[in-house]
Amino acid sequence: MAAINNERLKQLFLELVRIDSLSRREREVALRLQREVESAGAVCRYDGAGDRVRGNTGNLIGKVKGTLPQAPALLLAAHMDTVAPGEGIKPIVEGDIIRTDGSTVLGGDDKSGCAIICEVLHQLREQNIAHGPLDIVFTICEEIGLQGARNLDLSLIDAKEGLTYDSDSPGLLIVRAPSAASVRFRVKGLEAHAGVSPERGISAIKIAANAIAAMRLGRIDDETTANLGVIEGGRAINVVPSEVIVRGEARSRSAAGLQSQVDHMVACFKEAVAGASVLIEGKRFEAELDYAVHPSYDGMNISNDAPIVRRVIEAARRTGRVIEPAGTGGGCDANILNRRGLVVANLGTGMRDIHTVREWLDARDMSATAEVTLELIKLQSEVL
Repeated sequence: MAAINNERLKQLFLELVRIDSLSRREREVALRLQREVESAGAVCRYDGAGDRVRGNTGNLIGKVKGTLPQAPALLLAAHMDTVAPGEGIKPIVEGDIIRTDGSTVLGGDDKSGCAIICEVLHQLREQNIAHGPLDIVFTICEEIGLQGARNLDLSLIDAKEGLTYDSDSPGLLIVRAPSAASVRFRVKGLEAHAGVSPERGISAIKIAANAIAAMRLGRIDDETTANLGVIEGGRAINVVPSEVIVRGEARSRSAAGLQSQVDHMVACFKEAVAGASVLIEGKRFEAELDYAVHPSYDGMNISNDAPIVRRVIEAARRTGRVIEPAGTGGGCDANILNRRGLVVANLGTGMRDIHTVREWLDARDMSATAEVTLELIKLQSEVL
């Protein structure tokens, strides 16, 4: 079993999380990663995805020729952007446990994946491990709709299968992930002075509140979730609000479940709006509803018997570990890459409580994932 330089891996991770890289602003961390993978033998270039998403850099693509050029190419991918609050990150190190200081996210999502890939490349070179060609991809704008993967220039990619490192589940290989849809509701009411004549108004916020109160949200079933995450409305506390906008999403690994949840959310708003009206001097004023539903990304469903899945499971066995295929409620770049013709599963890195200021990570999980990846690359080189 190939060894991992645990301290180098941890130190690179700590360096990466200290580099601000919110979506569309990944250039500085991309340059740092470029230096790292080039020092491990990769040849790098950027695609044009940054221009298409109005970002300051494209996807970073590294090519490692390999010592066994006839072996099938393997893709290793992670994303560079982080969610807010993700500026000025100050990681707290407690042995192998790395935490946020409570004011920002940690950025393990997904700089843990970026660091793991870099360490794997170093080990391949330092240990003279025979391997086939590798495509290394660090994407932009994953956190705002998987935009980097959506705009990845596949003409620069030779691999047809591989891994992305973007899961909080060590010991699991994510092969099933949901489809998602975004929803936007705009309720139009009628303004009035809240102190003098509130009965002459129709409160858009109250209507939205009634709709939300009637709505199934959170965990709907084993495959389906829903959330309303943004509410914008009102102009002043002494004015009955005439407009409110509510935005959210629904996700499901079942197409029927996703459609059912979206239909339910729309129906709740329609019903709340339908009962809202006011009669003023003989004229009836009624609330109005505009809404839009947009697909965000398609789901992922890789067979447990797919070659990449079987090889990851075997690679884990060779390192004395157990990795099992599983489903998740989160989307990732693999959703897009599978829909674009590749077979890409998502391997856990050990990040926990992601997208919160309580985020933390156990560096030992990163090392374990790196070890499994090295064994996977050895197995891949046997496929001739």
